[in-house]
Amino acid sequence: MMDECFAEPRLAAIYDALDPDRADLDAYLAMAREFGARRVLDIGCGTGVFALLLAGHGFDVVGVDPARASVDVARGKPGADRVRWYDGDATVLPPLRADLVTMTANVAQGIADPAAWHGTLRAAHAASRPGGRLVLETRDPAGRAWERWNRAESETVTEVPGVGAVRSWVELVQVRGPLVTFRWTYAFASDGAVLTSDSTLRFRERDEVAEELAAAGFVLHEVRDAPDRPGREFVFVAGRD
Repeated sequence: MMDECFAEPRLAAIYDALDPDRADLDAYLAMAREFGARRVLDIGCGTGVFALLLAGHGFDVVGVDPARASVDVARGKPGADRVRWYDGDATVLPPLRADLVTMTANVAQGIADPAAWHGTLRAAHAASRPGGRLVLETRDPAGRAWERWNRAESETVTEVPGVGAVRSWVELVQVRGPLVTFRWTYAFASDGAVLTSDSTLRFRERDEVAEELAAAGFVLHEVRDAPDRPGREFVFVAGRD
């Protein structure tokens, strides 16, 4: 199921305001330049923050996401006409020859179903040109990030322009093997509405991801550390060689 924070229009509209610091994307912009990419496919583009950042720097960008409400937010932003947007998962894309395919933030972990994950990797391979690269990030399970997902450490109040104050917090729901489920709660001061969004992430081991990339036809080039979360995330760089 799609997370409500991406699929519910009222939550999609405030998503960027609740997560305004996207300095984590700087490393991906730098890699696009490092690899000499011209066309970039952003899988799980959400509200389009990274896709529009790339387009603003002159890249030819394609963004795809199954959450229609989030893509609608992206389409309404300045410069959105410079990106080709698609609703759906990566399997809906027309033939592409992308130099770089990206899955930033929680995108890779959010594809928790094994069949959907393998299908996404195969679609990413099909969308890449020979010599193109795939870059994705995923948390190191050894860091046990979910142990810090609680209301006491996460509760904030954000003044959202045109909306008013929104109180939000996260709470852990369940840990079942590699699957971690948590719930975000959003309380709107303007009308007293309280909305929730449940998410499940799959925490994959480093060797597991490497094997799945190989099964999809990619060659693993390297595994980097995430600059914004050193020691807590893997950044996989693979190629269609």
